Amino acid sequence: MKTYIHFLTPVPGKLFLLLKIFVVIGIFLGYIVNARASDNFLRLETAVKEAQLNDPWLVGNQHSQDAIESMSVAAGTYPDPKMSLSLANLPTDTFDFDQEAMTQFKVGLSQVFPRGDSLAIKRKQLELVGSQFPFQRQNRKAKVVVTVGQLWLNAYLAQESISLIEKDRPLFEQLADVAVASYSSAYGRTRQQDIIRAQLELTRLDDRLTILKQKQEVFVEQLSEWLSNYFIEEYSDSLKTTAAVPWTSLVLDRQLPNVEMLNTSLYTARQEASPQTLYEHFSQHPLVAALDQKIEASKSGIDLAKQKYKSEWGLNASYGYRDHDQLGNDRADFLSVGIGFDLPFFTKNRQDKEVQSARSKTEAIKTEKWLLVRKMIADFEKTRTQLKRLNERQKLYREQLLPQMREQAEASLTAYTNDDGDFAEAVRARIAELNALIDAYGIDVERQKVIIQLNYFFMKNADEIITGSQGGGDKK
Repeated sequence: MKTYIHFLTPVPGKLFLLLKIFVVIGIFLGYIVNARASDNFLRLETAVKEAQLNDPWLVGNQHSQDAIESMSVAAGTYPDPKMSLSLANLPTDTFDFDQEAMTQFKVGLSQVFPRGDSLAIKRKQLELVGSQFPFQRQNRKAKVVVTVGQLWLNAYLAQESISLIEKDRPLFEQLADVAVASYSSAYGRTRQQDIIRAQLELTRLDDRLTILKQKQEVFVEQLSEWLSNYFIEEYSDSLKTTAAVPWTSLVLDRQLPNVEMLNTSLYTARQEASPQTLYEHFSQHPLVAALDQKIEASKSGIDLAKQKYKSEWGLNASYGYRDHDQLGNDRADFLSVGIGFDLPFFTKNRQDKEVQSARSKTEAIKTEKWLLVRKMIADFEKTRTQLKRLNERQKLYREQLLPQMREQAEASLTAYTNDDGDFAEAVRARIAELNALIDAYGIDVERQKVIIQLNYFFMKNADEIITGSQGGGDKK
């Protein structure tokens, strides 16, 4: 922090005038973007792709699908036959195998045949359950795009706000120098409180920079949760990222992405979209499609419950070997064959109730779908309204507020350098312009976040959310 109280020696009038001219030149130079040089720019698209590649949830979901698909094959296969070995009618006084005529060694084989088409239905049901997982992964990838995209944009806003303040800080130092020079000169009208005010504003800028750097570090650390490939070898040997992200020197791309909107007709039409139109769009969403598959699997549960009205059949056969009698005569062996089946007579409190239960489960899942679609419609309307207001604010800032702020700052500084204005007013005008620039950046960033969220509602594939995004944001 500079101290200016010791500048008490008079300053010549020409030098004071040169200092004023130097400040005016600094104003115009301040509008030139001072881009930081770095070889490690992290673009939004790169961050999203890295996060999707590094997501263990996707790997786990794929394993769950593989498990269900394998189980569906097993569920559609007949149960294994059962084999039995036994000694029948063995006398306990001598335990001689040839003593009694009824003594025999039996080998039995039995096979159960499940009810009706229950095996095929069970297999189909598990296949439908497994078909949910690709839609779940697509929705997860889309959620990753939204989450990582918002974290990237938050970090970008903090980064660019820091850049704006660091660009303007030398100007405030120059204003402080002019205030000290004017205070020390007989040609100026600067008061001691103006010098203190200049020092105070520099201190506030330093504090603001510290807060913004803290926010930027927090957002970068949150990004590291999604982008770090530290654990990738633990859950998959096949997944490989494009490149490791060096967090010690991470700098985001300096251009704000311009994400293209999906289904722009829903926003540009004079009349608001009807719930039926929105339902037709949302019904193609992966999250809704996953619920549709869940409903179909539940309907298979109804068919499976109806199979219990049919009998379950069983076939059994056994062969009984008998030894020669004590005189050496042959004895005939025995062959037994039989079938068994249950009789579903008492269906009122069992089969009927199981079918009713299966139907109720299906209806319950249908309500989940309606709740999901209703929430998506409500979230869409809320987000669409946010975008509408952000568009209005963006237009207001670009066409009126920022030019007015710039004119006010220039006029206040010109008046002060001509000894016709107040130092505090010049500082306030410059700070107001800086705040307006940061607010304008905030509006642009928030608008991109809202567009990403809206694209999530209408995407069929996660890659569509930021497809076509490119650096196109206006640099103030």
